[in-house]
Amino acid sequence: MTTNRSSFSSRLGFVMAAAGSAVGLGNLWRFPYLAAKYGGGIFLLVYILLLVTFGFALMVTEIAIGRKTRLSCISAYGALSKRFSFLGWIAALVPIIITPYYCVIGGWVMKYLFEFTRGNGMAAAGDQFFGNFIAAGEPGLWGSPVLWFVLFILLTAVIVGFGVEKGIEKASKVLMPILVVLSIVVAGFSLAIPGAMEGLKFYLLPDFSHFSWMTVLAAMGQMFYSMSLAMGIMITYGSYMKKENRLEHSVGQIEIFDTGIAMIAGLMIIPAVVAFSGGDTTMVQSTAGPGLMFGVLPKVFETMPAGGLVGTLFFLLVAFAALTSSISLMEAIVSSFMDKFQLKRGITVLLVTVLLFALGILSCLGYGPLAGVQLLGMAFLDFFDFISNSVLMPIVALFTCILIGYGVGTSVVEEEVKAEGAVFRREKLYRVMVRWVAPILLVLILITSVMQGLGIGGFKI
Repeated sequence: MTTNRSSFSSRLGFVMAAAGSAVGLGNLWRFPYLAAKYGGGIFLLVYILLLVTFGFALMVTEIAIGRKTRLSCISAYGALSKRFSFLGWIAALVPIIITPYYCVIGGWVMKYLFEFTRGNGMAAAGDQFFGNFIAAGEPGLWGSPVLWFVLFILLTAVIVGFGVEKGIEKASKVLMPILVVLSIVVAGFSLAIPGAMEGLKFYLLPDFSHFSWMTVLAAMGQMFYSMSLAMGIMITYGSYMKKENRLEHSVGQIEIFDTGIAMIAGLMIIPAVVAFSGGDTTMVQSTAGPGLMFGVLPKVFETMPAGGLVGTLFFLLVAFAALTSSISLMEAIVSSFMDKFQLKRGITVLLVTVLLFALGILSCLGYGPLAGVQLLGMAFLDFFDFISNSVLMPIVALFTCILIGYGVGTSVVEEEVKAEGAVFRREKLYRVMVRWVAPILLVLILITSVMQGLGIGGFKI
């Protein structure tokens, strides 16, 4: 095992970095859409219940595996059980697939931040702007999606290159507080719009008539993907966590950060879009992902008082959220390569950056010059998103539960949580979740995600 292991200097540093990983684009462009579609307040209630049970168990497991083995995911599973060594390779593959296209989307965010910052928000809100940009680029030096992709991936690489304490921890301690403040400020602007209160009531007041099994499935899937689970990230960050830091308490703080930002994202987006639509909720219920972020919201900002400022602050917030997640994704890859091949951080970051660029350029050009190349009927970015999120991640999480629940035993994690005399308050809950409930839920996530991704039977969350 690795003996000279980097570590976070404090529990706060670990929590900020892990929360930064969890708080990403999924909180900002998928959570508000799902909350609006599945009943507002009732969706929030189901989401929180799943977070403190299902999500808690999975996150505790991954962080404990990392801290116990002091290894990144590619080696950690094999250190616990040779029979599960294959799982480390699958888990390590997930961030290798996700990071390139995530940096492409991060580049899109930087482009919109640039346009709003220079007072060009009206043009960015145009119906054809986003489609033209990702397809062929806009005229001029700053119009190429490849340029913005390169800038974003280089910014990520520089921070990761500085290491755990001087790079990731310092960046997270700066970016996360700013992200929280920006979220609150933008939410304040949104709630001040005439007609926004209708959207607020729709978002927060539970309507139990809208509760269904689809509400549970949607909340379960969003929670799973939002918390950076099954990507090797939490195992890697756990390997940098000191024994004296209380693991269960740290997970609770990460849950608060992640849920808080997701809920504020709803406050930023739902009231504003409902007000923009004249009280109609169908727009926010039917638009998610890039369509919401780069299509609907710029139009909303341009109709608001001080819309240029609000748009600038919003895309700055989104850029920070994307950056904190891309840092954690790249670090998971770098850590795995360093552990497996005994390379120094500098050369590893360089090699990983080249690899990610080579893979990312496919997604970057997938709506333009490479638009004619389809995989399972999907553009490169959509295909990579489907394989990683809908297939590999649920499989990794499912086999992790099997490893801990029925392979090495839950005592491996429980003892790690209770290291240095700490108390494991949710120990009984943890044992039931990992052995019985979580595997069933993960199978449901796998089935529904694949059906959704392939459009089988018209299934759609």
